[in-house]
Amino acid sequence: MTNSDADLQARLNADQPHSARIWNYLLGGKDNFGADRNAADAVLAQLPEIRDFARAGRGFLTRAIGYLAGEAGIRQFLDLGTGLPTADNTHELAQRIAPTSKIVYVDNDPLVLVHARALLTSDPRGATNYIDADVRDPEKILQAARATLDFEQPVAVMMIGILGHIPDSDEPARIVRTIVDALPAGSYLAINDSITTPANDDAVETAKNEGANYHLRTVEQITAFFDGLELVEPGVISTPLWRPAPGATPGEIAVYCGLGRKP
Repeated sequence: MTNSDADLQARLNADQPHSARIWNYLLGGKDNFGADRNAADAVLAQLPEIRDFARAGRGFLTRAIGYLAGEAGIRQFLDLGTGLPTADNTHELAQRIAPTSKIVYVDNDPLVLVHARALLTSDPRGATNYIDADVRDPEKILQAARATLDFEQPVAVMMIGILGHIPDSDEPARIVRTIVDALPAGSYLAINDSITTPANDDAVETAKNEGANYHLRTVEQITAFFDGLELVEPGVISTPLWRPAPGATPGEIAVYCGLGRKP
């Protein structure tokens, strides 16, 4: 173990649930602690479909990167709120299509960063890097990302399930705008998050009681994050309905996503 990894492990707080580890548990992973499982189980008891929410987010990541690395020709990705490594991570999806793709992962959970550095390896023709940072510090992220990414060329920013962890008091719209403003024309922004519904609202209150905070927004509020961008068809829509695989018959759920291009 490197000194850097030892420092990250020292920051672990097993008594406080963390979104990346909760999501890992919901997706059937084993990289989580009792506090994460307790928070997830409390929400599952009230909202069993939250597992579908987690799977839908992963499915959108797969389809969005397939579009970006394929049809759109994107070769650089900035993945904010990476989460714990699982099957088909961003760099694997992108480099499977375009081996020269460069990916920068960002997360503030030390367990994520320990695992990422140990388990995620780039195709030698491309590059993968990891930034230990909070999404609420976009200036730090952008500065660090420039060590790997060329901001003179298009970049796809992936915000899968991350904006819900940012309260309005931390100005999520400003965070998104700061990042988008730093991108050149032809770049993309991908967002996926749960929306406010009576059932989701109740589940969020339960999660807060377990120490895990989430901030639901309306479809209109999620759409507003794409202001100034050109939405890729079919626009902001329930996540399973965004460009489903041929032959799939998805149903609508209370998680929405979208992909926008900077003109």
